[in-house]
Amino acid sequence: MRILLIEDERELAEALSAALGKHGIVADHTMHLADAVELTRQNLYDAILLDRRLPDGEGLSFIPELRRTGKHTPIIVLTARNEPKERVEGLDLGADDYLGKPFLVDELMARLRAVLRRAPDLAELQIAAGRMVIDPLHLSVTVGTVPLDLPRRELLVLAALARRKEKTVLRSTLEAAVYNYEEEIQSNALDAHISRLRKRLIDAGAGVSIHNIRGVGYLMKEE
Repeated sequence: MRILLIEDERELAEALSAALGKHGIVADHTMHLADAVELTRQNLYDAILLDRRLPDGEGLSFIPELRRTGKHTPIIVLTARNEPKERVEGLDLGADDYLGKPFLVDELMARLRAVLRRAPDLAELQIAAGRMVIDPLHLSVTVGTVPLDLPRRELLVLAALARRKEKTVLRSTLEAAVYNYEEEIQSNALDAHISRLRKRLIDAGAGVSIHNIRGVGYLMKEE
């Protein structure tokens, strides 16, 4: 899963990004509304976490602006402004949920799962491919009835390929599923993830194979 985090407290943003990363979520972070608008034009996000007090304006103003573009990306407002009147204001403007600071990461994850289940284009959260069932929200993979333990980034690559099985997935698409836009990506990092993942899938009898489409990306086939 890839989300956009719009938060002006850098230490909180870094801590939250790290915590979300442990749940397999790639977070692009910005503290400015203008940058957030541009990022949503350039990228597809599964969800958006939005603060209200931002350097260049009221965070809630972002919601109707995004909706006018036709995007229905789930938005959770994260803010210290948590009076009932303020929560009603945020929800009436189109937020999908409203969570007051401070909050527990476990509660945020539960709320993320809830809004994603309601999203029409993410109704099927589990991905089936070969003998595997992948649950990206809970970071789990099973082959038959046996759990398959994968490092987080390999699981993200696997989910991105399985979601588009039998179709070529561009390298840039796979890298976007694993790294946020601020991270420096080593030229062979993706290939190393794929190489290790192939071996694990063969050993587990997952019933899929990953093929290199030279100069383009990778393709997962069911066997």
